This record gives sequence, C-alpha cells and structure tokens, in this order.
Amino acid sequence: MAPLDAEDAKLVTLARGAMGRAQAPSGAAVRDLDGRTYAGAAVGLSSLTLTALQVAVATAIASGASGFEAAVLVGGADDDLGLAALAEVSDSAAVIRTDLHGEPIDG
Repeated sequence: MAPLDAEDAKLVTLARGAMGRAQAPSGAAVRDLDGRTYAGAAVGLSSLTLTALQVAVATAIASGASGFEAAVLVGGADDDLGLAALAEVSDSAAVIRTDLHGEPIDG
C-alpha cells in the first residue's frame, strides 16, 4: 500500500490519540468537506455502545459537517457500523483502515 499523505497521516494520529485517551480498543477520525477533522473512540457502556467511527461521524454531523472527504479507522472491524453512517452522508469518502500501530491494512 502507498504511504499515507500528510492529511491522512494526521487522521491516523488523531484516531490513535482518541483511542489512547479513552483506553478504547479502536479509534477513528474523519475529515469533512471543509477540511475540519473530528476524532472518536469506541464507547462501551451498558446503556450505550458505539464504534469509534460512529462517534467520529456523529460528532462531525452534530458540528455541522455536510459531507466527508476521508475517514480513518484504527483497530476497527471490516464491518464497522460507522461505515454505513459514513456512506449515508458521503458514499465517495475514502476509508483507510489501519492496525493498532497506525499501519495501513490492505483491503
């Protein structure tokens, strides 16, 4: 896989930071059409369960984002429920999956 450009590498850093702060198993970050970034970590409460990507997308939408250029999912699953939310808003947004160290995963 080709190296990430600077903007996508920034998303990886933001996603890993959110994951680390929350001590969560995964993290995510999105970049909206204006270049603003939003990050989130997985939430696992007895009353609320969200994937990291769901958190990042919801935060962006709640902040007024109308679409997305790209998303990064660190340590998440291929079938992450946040992918559906991302596609509902921007089906052409690039999605980059990485391992827990931020290394891109093919596929």
